[in-house]
Amino acid sequence: MATPVLPPQAASHRSILDAKLFRSSPGKWGVFVFSLLLISGLLYIREKLSLDLSAVHPRTIFPFVLLGVALLIALGFEFVNGFLDTANAVATVIYTNSLDPHIAVVYSGILNFIGVLLSSGTVAFAIIGLLPVELFLKISHGSGFSMVFAILIAAIVWNLASWWKAMPVSSSHTMIGSILGVALVYQFTQGNGSAGLDWSQIKKVLEALLISPIIGFGFAGLVLLLFRFTARDPRLYTEPVGSAPPPFYIRALLVLTCGGVSYAHGSNDGQKGMGLIMLILVGTVPTAFALNHHVSLRDTQGFAAISNLASTALSHYTVPHTSPAPSPEAYEAELRHFITTKTYDPGILPALQLQINTLQIEIASASSLATLPPAMQPAIRNQMFLSSETLRLLPRASGAPRFSPADAATLSTYRGFLDRSTRFIPTWVKVAVALALGLGTMVGWKRIVITVGEKIGKTHLTYAQGAAAQLVAMCTILVADTYGLPVSTTHVLNSGIAGTMTANGSGLQWNTIRNIAMAWVFTLPAAALLSGFLYYLFNRIAH
Repeated sequence: MATPVLPPQAASHRSILDAKLFRSSPGKWGVFVFSLLLISGLLYIREKLSLDLSAVHPRTIFPFVLLGVALLIALGFEFVNGFLDTANAVATVIYTNSLDPHIAVVYSGILNFIGVLLSSGTVAFAIIGLLPVELFLKISHGSGFSMVFAILIAAIVWNLASWWKAMPVSSSHTMIGSILGVALVYQFTQGNGSAGLDWSQIKKVLEALLISPIIGFGFAGLVLLLFRFTARDPRLYTEPVGSAPPPFYIRALLVLTCGGVSYAHGSNDGQKGMGLIMLILVGTVPTAFALNHHVSLRDTQGFAAISNLASTALSHYTVPHTSPAPSPEAYEAELRHFITTKTYDPGILPALQLQINTLQIEIASASSLATLPPAMQPAIRNQMFLSSETLRLLPRASGAPRFSPADAATLSTYRGFLDRSTRFIPTWVKVAVALALGLGTMVGWKRIVITVGEKIGKTHLTYAQGAAAQLVAMCTILVADTYGLPVSTTHVLNSGIAGTMTANGSGLQWNTIRNIAMAWVFTLPAAALLSGFLYYLFNRIAH
């Protein structure tokens, strides 16, 4: 019979984790390795950022000051994210005696670091895709800066408040709530209501956040039952005795899945701040970051060819007319209206065709995107963004023509070049986010680990329960990352532990479950209200 874990009011002031820490010593080699990564990373960031900014010559130092402040706030969000979400990954290996607490934290920090470095960026741009297109295009103006600061400050404040109360809330919920709050306030202050929001994207993101904890709960319970059916070793289903480690094979599984959850967290959650950092870079120093300067001469030559093909493909669905061609401002306004309202009219395809032809002419004279005149780069970025978003929305628009498979493939290839030119993340940004996440993991992990390890179930976590919860969490997050969907490491893993406790008949501590559920429900609207208020306030100050 497993020994019940006493509720906080009945237990002594010293937690199980405190006892483990008392018996262990800091992992000096792990700290040394991470310190080496930290120093190397900072030197790398300094070198690459200096190189990127070398061609920027502002009239005043203000853009650099604004850039520094914004980057510190953005990395502060990732730092807090580290000791909120990442702490969940180490709870199971600590409470099953699979790893010493200090070693587990450093191990998790390093795997987070690797996960961020190898991330694809799809989640980052899925997150900022929740913003209205007008706000995205105005990132270099006062409203753009107000947006970024409001989102980040609201997310940090809510995350810190929940961490102080030792509640494992989701940084994903917080970030998405903050973005939605800013987006809604912007739309209503512009008199557009919610029409300018991409509700299909919002629905997809919210569905992922809703379904992933249910998957964690159900599948973790099923995996535990599968363990019982296939693995007959009774040691797997009993709580750890003293500080004795689990059997070798289950210990190996626990350590590997801990690393997998940490890697998956870095790969998925680590991207949430990257999109905003890119908006900061584009807004403060657009001449350096508006376009991907690694797009080469060969790429631009290929762009000329695919532009001709894309223009020809659209001509199959447009009606020839003899009226004078509209000005660039007119057809850009036409595309912006379509992206905002999602309402198709016959003028969309001619406007898009003219936009494609204009972009081809503008880029044709350059050997690479980096050699384009600095003053042109922000405008070209906006033109590329409008064209890409129009192509993304056309297949779903009511009344729009249905492209043939060949034409659809051509337009998809063309859109791929546009996205590669505007939706990129420099490696130094990934390194900075990775370091912030790793540092956060090693600084503030203890509060959340105690909640996860001691306050969800009524009995101590068994080896099989820890392995089942981590295995399901790792797989769920990696699958979500593959599809560019943001999910919460906190909720997936916590629900997995709750699922194993339920499947095991151990019972749940309902006070904790209720608090976690309330945090799950209230985080998104609370963050939205806070960020919306801050955006309104900052925008009034900026104007």
